[in-house]
Order: sequence, then C-alpha cells, then structure tokens
Amino acid sequence: MQPGGEITRFLIKWGKGDSNALDDLMPLVYNELRRLAGSCLRRERRDHTLQPTALVHEAYLRLVDQRSTDWQGRAQFFGIAARLMRHILVDHARKHTAAKRGGPTIRLSLSEADRFDSKPDVELITLDLALQKLEAIKPQHSRIIELRFFGGLSIRETAQVLGISHATVERDWTFARAWLRREIVRN
Repeated sequence: MQPGGEITRFLIKWGKGDSNALDDLMPLVYNELRRLAGSCLRRERRDHTLQPTALVHEAYLRLVDQRSTDWQGRAQFFGIAARLMRHILVDHARKHTAAKRGGPTIRLSLSEADRFDSKPDVELITLDLALQKLEAIKPQHSRIIELRFFGGLSIRETAQVLGISHATVERDWTFARAWLRREIVRN
C-alpha cells in the first residue's frame, strides 16, 4: 500500500475537479481495492459469478460519480469503496435470487468479522436488511459494521473515517455485532 499522504493528495485534487488526479490515484489504490473486493467475495458463496476484478471495476464506475464528496483521506476513500461494494453485492444477490425464484439462497460467512459467533453463515440480503434496520436506529453503529466488515478497516481507521475515538468504535462495534447477531437469529 502506498503512503496515505500521496493518496490523500490525489483525493483532494480529484475532489477539487482535477480529473487527472483520478488517473494518478487509481494505480495507487487498485491493489487495495482488489484486496477489499477479494475479502468481500471470500464471504460469498463459492460459485459466485462476480469476480474481484469485476467488483473493483463496478465500484470504480460508481466512485467516479462521487463528484460532490469532500475527500479527507485514504480511510474515507476505502470506507466509501466498501459501501459501494456492499451495495453492488446486494444488488447482485437480489438479481440472482429474483432470477432463480426459490432457488438456492446466497450465503455469506460472518465468521471472519471478529466472530459473530452464534450463526457463522447468513444470507447477504438478510444481513443487508438487518444493517438497514440498525442504520435507522443507530446510524453510526451500522456504519462501523460496514467499515469493519465490508471495508476491512481497523478500529483505528474506522475511528479516523468517522471522526470519533478509538474507544467509541470498540464500544459501538461490540454493541452492533451483538445487535446484528440477535436480529439475524430472529430471521
């Protein structure tokens, strides 16, 4: 990974309208985006038709449309990329499920997300619906799950993206995991 300072510099230039900055930025972040996509897809079903490269390219197309974003730095960029990848995967899962009406469910492993414990696999759409419910009552908690689970950000990076303390992220992460576990078990 390239130093965050160079990435931040290009993000700020891009945010100010310099389209050449995006061309300079992508080689610096591409491998990390592929790692992020691979991480997201490792939690998906084994026969998933979307590959990491396709997920990165789809996320890139959506990132290019983020014109009004006030880019702050590397962690924020990867947080937004993680959110976009989550939405792409959920959209893909919904289309797949709709195409198969009653076909196999799309399962996602939550075991890598600091052990959601009680249920190691969950349907991606179920997780998304639970995150939407959490977002309605505790938006910050939902965002922490998204950044940590889908974005692979550390506690420190999550705190930086959200502008909150390390201790707050740890506390909210613990609460959000427990809340999601309970919500998913209900369904």
